[in-house]
Amino acid sequence: MQIVKQSALALFLAVFSLTVSAHPHSFISLKTDLVTDGTHLSGLKMRWTMDEITSADLLYDAGNARPGDEIWKKLAAEVMANVLGQHYFTEFWHDGKKVKFLNRPTEYGMSREGHQAVLTFILPLAEPQLLAGQKYTFSTFDPTYYVDMSYAEDGDAHLPAALQKNCKIAVHTPKPSEETLNFAVSLDKADAPPEDMELGKQFAQQVTLQCQ
Repeated sequence: MQIVKQSALALFLAVFSLTVSAHPHSFISLKTDLVTDGTHLSGLKMRWTMDEITSADLLYDAGNARPGDEIWKKLAAEVMANVLGQHYFTEFWHDGKKVKFLNRPTEYGMSREGHQAVLTFILPLAEPQLLAGQKYTFSTFDPTYYVDMSYAEDGDAHLPAALQKNCKIAVHTPKPSEETLNFAVSLDKADAPPEDMELGKQFAQQVTLQCQ
């Protein structure tokens, strides 16, 4: 096994003390809203809720900070810089081609929800995309599968009221082969899958947006 070059996000978020051997080691629950004017899609409003162990270091640094305190802005900027370094951990597709993103989010922030850290941001598309008659797909994942990033419920990829008459959105969860599952279980924190294997992509949920 090659020595891991852990994902930038996982490296920043926490110093893990777990002895668990299987990938993934960190978990992020996703929620996504579409940013739209009713005719075009201009971005994805994302909410990432990190598991308690992943959140521990961030919340320790935040201490008893209240919402809006400067420390939250600092933490959000640091985490967001790493997310940007990985192209938002997101791929967006239309007609078999990747749709480009702007290099910076239009807004972002960090907050506390109980014992969990929550990152929110708007991922802006480089160009607004026409909705009528179009189909789009997008996925959010860590390529190494060090971090599991997933939607707990289908409704966590949310279709706004303005689009509900003419569009449908669905979350598709893959079923990796037993061989892939066993390989993921065999990896420990010092191991990384081969880059061309795209392990995380094999576990990534795919969201489909289809409009009439």
